[in-house]
Amino acid sequence: MTTTPSEQGTGVSLGMPQLPAPDYPADVRARLEVDAKEVIARYPGSRSALLPLLHLVQSEEGHVTRTGMRFCAEMLGLTTAEVTAVATFYTMYRRKPSGDYQVGVCTNTLCAVMGGDAIFDELKQHLGVGNDETTEDGKITLEHIECNAACDFAPVVMVNWEFFDNQTPESAKQLVDDLRAGVPVEPTRGAPLCTYKETARILAGFPDQRPGAVEASGGAGPASLIGLRLAKGEEPQPRVVHPRAGGPQDEAPAEHLSSHDAPQETSASDPAHPAGPAAEEGE
Repeated sequence: MTTTPSEQGTGVSLGMPQLPAPDYPADVRARLEVDAKEVIARYPGSRSALLPLLHLVQSEEGHVTRTGMRFCAEMLGLTTAEVTAVATFYTMYRRKPSGDYQVGVCTNTLCAVMGGDAIFDELKQHLGVGNDETTEDGKITLEHIECNAACDFAPVVMVNWEFFDNQTPESAKQLVDDLRAGVPVEPTRGAPLCTYKETARILAGFPDQRPGAVEASGGAGPASLIGLRLAKGEEPQPRVVHPRAGGPQDEAPAEHLSSHDAPQETSASDPAHPAGPAAEEGE
């Protein structure tokens, strides 16, 4: 393609305008319209349905395509530019094909210093992918993620937004190997795993129909509830993590109160101090 004089030397090619996005096949559109109308009916203003509708179209193709954004715009009476502005703002909406399992490693401050950075580096090498890239078999998309409000179980890995607490590089590598091999894995907390497309449909607001999935979702783990128990005047629970080397040596608890049995040496960046604080607040 030739360039105009004004384009020469700038490294920018204006090219041709992008053609309108194609529509879904008739049968797919008819099915999605039924679901979309159900979602829209939940809101007094139809525009408020945009976020769950984006999850709905993501459940169809595994990411938000131009076709999906066109569908959302037409259902809500918006422009595609308005829909695109929202879809590109939130990181939970994928903009390119991704794997069946989105494996996110928290690399915010606490998870990072407890070993999250080491886990992320190990997984990149182990899977042969970089951040926001997908393995050749289409199973795993790896990315670093921001805080998931589970600092008391650091370092945390999430798979399709389900928690895997107190991870180590070795346990994280075993996790992704099992996912790729089709071996069932159970989150530390929350419902059983499902594929990314199935997760997107649940996030769109449709019930999880899998037997026992809702009951398995549970609540906060013991480590998250220590402050609440102290505020209620209850006796402090045994420590959730073992003390640092050289710290006060209280009697070890009979069991590890985190709902995960992963090894506690989680801080590859500081092998001499592998665990958490020497004492819980209020002890």
